[in-house]
Amino acid sequence: MRVIFMGSPDFSVPVLDALVQAGHEIAAVYCQPPRPAGRGKKDRPTPVHARALDLGLEVRHPVSLKSDEETAAFAALNADVAVVVAYGLILPQAILDAPKAGCLNIHASLLPRWRGAAPIHRAIMAGDAQTGICIMQMEAGLDTGPVLLREATDIGATETTGQLHDRLSAMGAALIVTALDRLPELTPQPQPEDGVTYAAKIDKAEAAVDWTKSASEITRQINGLSPFPGAWTMQDGQRIKLLAAAPATGNGPAGTALDDALTIACGQGALTITRAQRAGKGAQDAAPFLLGNPVPRGTQLGG
Repeated sequence: MRVIFMGSPDFSVPVLDALVQAGHEIAAVYCQPPRPAGRGKKDRPTPVHARALDLGLEVRHPVSLKSDEETAAFAALNADVAVVVAYGLILPQAILDAPKAGCLNIHASLLPRWRGAAPIHRAIMAGDAQTGICIMQMEAGLDTGPVLLREATDIGATETTGQLHDRLSAMGAALIVTALDRLPELTPQPQPEDGVTYAAKIDKAEAAVDWTKSASEITRQINGLSPFPGAWTMQDGQRIKLLAAAPATGNGPAGTALDDALTIACGQGALTITRAQRAGKGAQDAAPFLLGNPVPRGTQLGG
């Protein structure tokens, strides 16, 4: 098929690769514009932009798709379908209607649960047992369109957003290839009205750990916010980013280290921090982290 691809971050790159490998013709790649990044604040292209250039594909990065000029340029590509995954811009109705088979979105949740910006984070933070991928026919509403295909996967007990992100990206890449192969025979299924939840964008204010909460809730917070923005706590006036945690046994005053191996008491129960990072340093698993950053039994975290 002749495909317009629309995506921007790392999550979208395996999807573009899968479409190319499956033999589809990529008419153009749309992504977010390059933005200042790094110490030099030089414009940096999105991961999809960089990958598309490697593949020799035409790249377009308009700031908006609302103008008549952009609509005409999009329609002139004469695409069979547009594949959209974490693109970052709202698509006006004229864009949605331009490809012959419309625009298909790859969404990282089991719709209608977790419509919106941060479905992977929210699924882990909420303690969901499952999530998955939906291939959705896009319409004007926020992730409200009918679903063509869906695939579920269990969420690991200590799986982080980063780990689940990579698994769902690969699942989405495989499922969209299947969807395009079977498109004529697929029947769009309207989403049920029951069970709708919204995955609000992550606010950095959610990252501070309150040790008076239960161990299960804090574990979900730490794993759900890893690697970005990263849950954090304070030790002796210095911030520590907590990037992975697992349930543990033990009790004590909330925020107190119960041993020398990063087992921390919570309001209910305890957890073990398995990966951490000090400001200005790289992320490390617990054992190497503790070699240079000991957290002795009795240490009080937080505050």
